[in-house]
Amino acid sequence: MDFLELPKRTTGNRSYGLTSIVDFGTPIGELEHILKDYHPFIDIAKLGIGSAYVTPNISQKISLYQAYGIKPYCGGTLFEKCYLQQKLPEYFAWLKQLGVEWLEVSNGTLDISLEERLQIISRAKDYFYVIAEVGSKDSTQEMPISEWRAEIELLLDAGCKYVITEGRDSGTAGIYDQNGTIKSDLIQELIKGLDCRKIIFEAPTPKHQMFFINEVGANVNLGNVKLTDALILEAQRQGLRSETFFLEEQEWKLLL
Repeated sequence: MDFLELPKRTTGNRSYGLTSIVDFGTPIGELEHILKDYHPFIDIAKLGIGSAYVTPNISQKISLYQAYGIKPYCGGTLFEKCYLQQKLPEYFAWLKQLGVEWLEVSNGTLDISLEERLQIISRAKDYFYVIAEVGSKDSTQEMPISEWRAEIELLLDAGCKYVITEGRDSGTAGIYDQNGTIKSDLIQELIKGLDCRKIIFEAPTPKHQMFFINEVGANVNLGNVKLTDALILEAQRQGLRSETFFLEEQEWKLLL
């Protein structure tokens, strides 16, 4: 029975308002129990770092996510490892064999030029839905805001379905400083002129998530969410936590 007035949430096969969780090796039995209850709140599952390559039951795990309508993909670290060893054709074939339809193209560890990434995306988009990542895992590296904006626009124009803003699972790089503080000036500039429905902001902690919910709206795309936090995040999105209690009853705070 619905009797509260809450922010309107996208549902079903969402194109925005996404929750992208990170799986760092959840046992498949535990995963099945969690997804049975919480799958309506999860849209995408990133198999963190390069863990997919050494997961014994990787095919079963991918099939389980897909059975619940969740899109699995491998973390960008595995892409970069394959790029470094010149094994991208083998990597793409492996993903196809597993039935993985989404591909992350990143440069969080390696310095892969934007031109090279755009070329890879141009080739890969015929076979995968491509997600690209902007920003470095090195917290000492700073990108001007103009470069963030330009790179996001170029990646989307190249055919990426979404662009991820780097934040690491610790929330201490990319859009965050070394202490985990959000670079709010950067975020304010990014949400002014870009389509936030195409950006996934990495937000690994409830504090980070609440910032984006309040700044962008209930249907902001959030990534690197812990699997066990899926329900809590949905409650935050619907104004059911003190820090989001007065969230406006609307679908998209800034854009719609």
